[in-house]
Amino acid sequence: MKINVCKRLMFAVCFAAGVAVYGQDATGHVNPFLSEFNTPYGVPPFEQITVADYREGFLKGMEEQKQEIDAIVNQRSMPDFENTIVALDRSGVMLNRVAYVFFGQSGCNTNAEMQALEQEMAPLLSAHSDDISLNKRLFQRVKEVYENRTKFNLDKEQAKLLEETYKSFVRSGANLSDADQQKLRALNEKISTLQITFEQNMLKETNAFKLVITDEKDLSGLPASLIAQAAETAKGMGEEGKWVFTLHNPSIMPFLQYADNRALRERIYKAYINRGNNGNDADNKQVVRDLITARLEKAKLMGYEDYASMVLEDRMAKNEKNVYDLLNQLWTPALAKAKEELADIKAEIKREGNDFEPEGWDWRYYFEKAKKHKYDMDENEIRPYLELNNVRDGAFYMAKRLYGITFRPLEYMPKPHPEAQVFECIDKDGKPLGILYFDFFPRASKSGGAWCGEYRPQSYDENGNKVVPVVTIVCNFTKPSAGEPALLSPDEATTLFHEFGHGLHSLFCDVHYTGVSGVPRDFVELPSQIDEHFTFEPEMLQVYAKHYKTGEVMPTELVEKYDKSSKYGQGFATVEYLAASLLDMDFHTLKSVPADMDVMEFEAKTLGDRGLLKQIPSRYRTTYFAHTMGGGYTAGYYSYIWAEVLDCDAFGAYVESGNLFDPEVASKFRKYVLTPGGIDDAMDMYVNFRGKGPDIKWLLEKRGLDTPAPLKQDKE
Repeated sequence: MKINVCKRLMFAVCFAAGVAVYGQDATGHVNPFLSEFNTPYGVPPFEQITVADYREGFLKGMEEQKQEIDAIVNQRSMPDFENTIVALDRSGVMLNRVAYVFFGQSGCNTNAEMQALEQEMAPLLSAHSDDISLNKRLFQRVKEVYENRTKFNLDKEQAKLLEETYKSFVRSGANLSDADQQKLRALNEKISTLQITFEQNMLKETNAFKLVITDEKDLSGLPASLIAQAAETAKGMGEEGKWVFTLHNPSIMPFLQYADNRALRERIYKAYINRGNNGNDADNKQVVRDLITARLEKAKLMGYEDYASMVLEDRMAKNEKNVYDLLNQLWTPALAKAKEELADIKAEIKREGNDFEPEGWDWRYYFEKAKKHKYDMDENEIRPYLELNNVRDGAFYMAKRLYGITFRPLEYMPKPHPEAQVFECIDKDGKPLGILYFDFFPRASKSGGAWCGEYRPQSYDENGNKVVPVVTIVCNFTKPSAGEPALLSPDEATTLFHEFGHGLHSLFCDVHYTGVSGVPRDFVELPSQIDEHFTFEPEMLQVYAKHYKTGEVMPTELVEKYDKSSKYGQGFATVEYLAASLLDMDFHTLKSVPADMDVMEFEAKTLGDRGLLKQIPSRYRTTYFAHTMGGGYTAGYYSYIWAEVLDCDAFGAYVESGNLFDPEVASKFRKYVLTPGGIDDAMDMYVNFRGKGPDIKWLLEKRGLDTPAPLKQDKE
């Protein structure tokens, strides 16, 4: 996952600046949120913050922003850009300070108290957001400025802020009747609460299962490093002398890939794909049904025929047809490739003297054998060359070669978790660009997947001074056993480069107004996915891919074997991803939701009708599909493949130049893609960088898929 960029959208309106309030409790403890953080670079003082501080900060922050909004609407001055649009953009400094830290921590370091507060705050934050976006007097001032915009001599950034502010009010229901606004408030509150419930249920279900192995024979086929980590996990759970495997990806995925015991593979696989679908207190089926119903009701209230139409209106894709055209265009060649891979898997089963139909728990296991047979390639040969800190330093090297920036480790800094690493990012002119945290390993208090977020976004204060961002990259990589280094899989190494790309996007962003800092959801993965291309380039591997014991650079022979085998398996990878994207779209293009709808039957039919192989589950099944059901990528999971068309074509600029670190290409990418936030339209940003629109040929070449029919985008 890769988000979040920011993992969730916290409010419909999110602004910055305001008045500080000071206070302390009876014990003398001062709530850090009630003033600017007194820390290096103003990072959050994580170890000083209590759950009570979050609660007080939320309540005071909402009250403070309410006063700021009242001051805007009650002023006697005629509405203009500064006293209305800028004042609105700068409101809510305390609320945002609390929200960025709380939601960042709720994803990576939560507990029962924080989860309870999350449930308590969800309806209050939803109501507060609605109080702003549905404030008639405030909207009237915004509208007046918008309708008279030619009078204010605005520059491009200011004009974009005004346009986005006006549109956000309209899209948030400002033009609805009083009665419909009340309905919208209720729906927003319901949706917000359901999304949080979904995510909390998913975390509970992921943590609930453990596969305990007591017989060493059942470990047959597993890499020594995975066995050692399972022993460490068991010890931490009070099961010393045993081996424990969990549903966290660094544990289950290599187990499915290497474990010889088919019955155990089946057991852990079924536990994984049935999360949220077990009929217990964490079951998500009713949550999903209620959620898609509420979203559809909201869309119709806003004048759209379905939820996807409302969401896509301001995305690059523009409409449902363009999304489905891309997904369907890729589905046919990807499914054909997956069927070829299935034939290879069946051949491996027969080669072992077995005669059974492969199931989902067999795919990764026999695929690994097929790859070994075809290419003499075992990913475990690569892991010793992918020591975590070396891979991280490889990403730093890439950034220095491309952009001239450097990263310096900082000591004695507040951290979001004791395991986190922290670095200062310094630009090529010697000025600080921001702070970057890494939080690499899974734990029960952390959501699954990987994401990049912010504890503070880039901004400018009222005096025109730049405020650098505080960025965090959160992953769930295989944790090393005691005394051993963390050795990454190729996929984990690619994930690190991916999230680092999001981090660079946040660090390079340079805008004066919060309201123009973001980009469309289907553009946001371009800055991350282009960095994936560098991970296994031979020139990069020579720098960072060194054996953790000997320091030997990854041998050329191994690099070539990996390169030849890297496209193998793209049928499976592309189909499972497209299945999830189609499922997301199918839920949110519904024009009605039956009261008795069985969401799992819907999933089975919508994917079964397209011919999805039974051995390939959707990458995220309905009841643990947090990208769409938890918010953030709702009717937007297609964004990864949409952005992949862009990132493959963008990397083509380096290929065409013949220089992996071409300074001119990198400078243009930074200037036109990484720096301007959302000041320009997304496609304009891309064309400014590339000089032309994207060509899908680069994506097809990367994935090793046959060329489908040409894609024509509907611009309406």
